[in-house]
Amino acid sequence: MGSIFGKNIRVSIFGESHGAAIGCAIDGFPASMAVDFAALAAFMARRAPGATAGSTPRREADAPEFLSGIANGRTTGTPIAAIIRNSDQHSGDYAAIASTPRPGHADLAQRMRYGDSCDLRGGGHASGRLTAPLCIAGGLALQWLAQRGISIAARIDAIHGHPIAGERDASGLDAAARAEIETARAAGDSVGGTIACEINGVPPGVGSPIFDGLENRIAAAVFGIPAVKGIEFGNGFEAATLLGSENNDAFALDGEKVVTATNRHGGILGGISSGMPITFRVAIKPTPSIAKAQRTVDVSKHEECEIRVPGRHDACIVPRAVPVVEAAAAIAVMDGVVVRCR
Repeated sequence: MGSIFGKNIRVSIFGESHGAAIGCAIDGFPASMAVDFAALAAFMARRAPGATAGSTPRREADAPEFLSGIANGRTTGTPIAAIIRNSDQHSGDYAAIASTPRPGHADLAQRMRYGDSCDLRGGGHASGRLTAPLCIAGGLALQWLAQRGISIAARIDAIHGHPIAGERDASGLDAAARAEIETARAAGDSVGGTIACEINGVPPGVGSPIFDGLENRIAAAVFGIPAVKGIEFGNGFEAATLLGSENNDAFALDGEKVVTATNRHGGILGGISSGMPITFRVAIKPTPSIAKAQRTVDVSKHEECEIRVPGRHDACIVPRAVPVVEAAAAIAVMDGVVVRCR
């Protein structure tokens, strides 16, 4: 059940990084939405390998093949199933590390959970490759939300602890960030960073207190991205350093609407949307597959050893993760909003 998300819109992700295909199934998606396939392809291309600085040279078209749930360009209301066929696997790169789990990766955890029969090539089911079908579901959710005046936009906030301050290129990096990534790559290492996301147009009253809050839903979906290690809403952890008078948002009137003069709460109070923009930041860890020597254990020989990870890997996954954060947020928001539209 770990690869299924949602209460009203149920999204399941299946496949392995080096299997024949990866894909998703979406149950509960409303009928009659005209799908903009060109917009979906453009959205998928932002996540695709080889398109951004620091990206793996693996080349995949990432073109979704819809098996059900869409007919004559419109959603039918029945479950949507889509696959992406893998075509550029180099599975031989993983033969040398079949029994030596990569530090920082899910290899050992998956082996302990599923046994020796699990497919760990390329990270298996825990690979970042599985964010491609997440973007199919999220791309459709973004289109549904846009028709209701809800927009979601994420951008790179910092790389390796350095905020993006200069002019951004097409992948959202400035010159300093590109240099940080290239320095890590040259050393056989990797870097992470943070992504900021803003959601506009969510009406007040979406979500519930305690366990079914809107923050809970967004966090659960965002943590479906393998590289995510943290999330904060509004002031987040900074709130712990402030006085109540510094952290509180004063209420004010904007015509007939009650708004807040500031948005330190990030658009969600008590798990319920306030009508203000929903803002959050996500921490993305450095890619664990690096060429630099690391200590590990050969589980077949039960002895400590050294590993240098071969193959094609991202020196920085952050630029490719930006649309994935948008996709995860879109699925979570749609899951909360859709019941108000039925």
